[in-house]
Amino acid sequence: MAESNIRIKRGNALLEKYLSGRSIDYRQIIALFIPLLVDQIFIVGLNLVNTAMISSAGVDAVSAVNMVDSLNVFLLSIFVAVATGGTVVVAQYKGSGNSIMVSKATAGSASAVSLLAAIIGIVMIVFHNPLLNVLFGSAEPAVMELARTYIIGSGLSYLGLAFVEAVCGALRGIGRSRASLALSLVMNLPYVGLNLLFINVLDMGVFGMTLSVNISRYFAAACAVYYLIKIDAELRIRIRDFFTVGFDMLKRIFTIGMPFAAEQMFFNGGKILTQIFIVSMGTYAIATNAISGALAGVMQIPANALSLTLITVVGQCMGRRDVKDAKKLTKSFVILGSFFYVIMGLIILPLFHPLISMFNPPAEIVDDIFLIVLINTIAQIPLWSISFMIPSALRAAGDAKFTSLISMLSMWLFRVVLGYILGIVLNMGILGVWLAMNAEWAIRGGIFIWRFMGRKWYRHKLI
Repeated sequence: MAESNIRIKRGNALLEKYLSGRSIDYRQIIALFIPLLVDQIFIVGLNLVNTAMISSAGVDAVSAVNMVDSLNVFLLSIFVAVATGGTVVVAQYKGSGNSIMVSKATAGSASAVSLLAAIIGIVMIVFHNPLLNVLFGSAEPAVMELARTYIIGSGLSYLGLAFVEAVCGALRGIGRSRASLALSLVMNLPYVGLNLLFINVLDMGVFGMTLSVNISRYFAAACAVYYLIKIDAELRIRIRDFFTVGFDMLKRIFTIGMPFAAEQMFFNGGKILTQIFIVSMGTYAIATNAISGALAGVMQIPANALSLTLITVVGQCMGRRDVKDAKKLTKSFVILGSFFYVIMGLIILPLFHPLISMFNPPAEIVDDIFLIVLINTIAQIPLWSISFMIPSALRAAGDAKFTSLISMLSMWLFRVVLGYILGIVLNMGILGVWLAMNAEWAIRGGIFIWRFMGRKWYRHKLI
């Protein structure tokens, strides 16, 4: 009993030393992190299950969904980036103690992101054929036919998802990660349940997946509206607040959101170009990339949750103009992120074969998938946190332009070009594309460490 108490005291002392500051302690940070961790577990885990379910419809279905999802990620990242701008603004107002502006920033973020998503969705639906032909015209006819169905269904769902993402981002900004988690679960659990019904029971394939995604996202959006108006009395948001957003508020949100959106467009545009390389390698290569990406997503669960937590923590620190806390906690989060990658690697690699069996992959690609997952696991430990977590801190402090510029340049100068050289020119295939991605992490991570060690990143005044 005495030894147990000593261990607890030592653990609390370590947490107090590295995860507490003058205006925030480790208990508050853990309270923010745990719901976000659960959220990420559900999102990635459910996506894994969904990929496994659609794989029952055949390799063509997996390839079609993976192709369109690369385009989905590109387009969705635009309004998710603007929602992140809302998170930063809300967090800084929360840190400054201005509750009235917290409410206005929440309504402004929801309105701005929803309008943007509606426009993107309409463009996606109207121009779906040219988009697919230009990007993935070399795919087999059966894959293209399924991709047309999925791309239209995805475009219809954007507005619902955007509203939920904006509300969840605002709630994370004020520290209500439990409410954010609840909304995420309301959206994702029905998605899996409906996929099980439409795909596995009713055998509706890709069309069933499009029905699931629309029903679940708009149901969650309705719940988000109800929460803001009827349940959260502190925010005091009314329906008309969504339609009376001031220009100054939109400017603050877009100051952070638009550079990040541009970054995400270039970043995910590079991913689409990489996907074009992969499509030219054949259907097996597409499936290898899809399954490897799904397993990599599992590895990233704790680190992604930490990165989202860090935006709120640094945002609130900068709202109080507490640069010392922002620096200290960012360093601690980076080290903790790498530690989590070690843990996840020790869990996932021994379970590789049971996990891979969920996807029913052809035997010819199993060894390729394992090699990619092994190399990527090793690379993520030192490189992922500095490449993605530090820019989250910089962005939360208002240093959006520099962060976005570096991310865009590194993506196109290194990941895309090097991926083409290794994957196509040197005939390394999918492995070459993934090695190029790991190399790009190292380059941009080094630049972000240099920026973080300087002073310019925390001298921006957002509010």
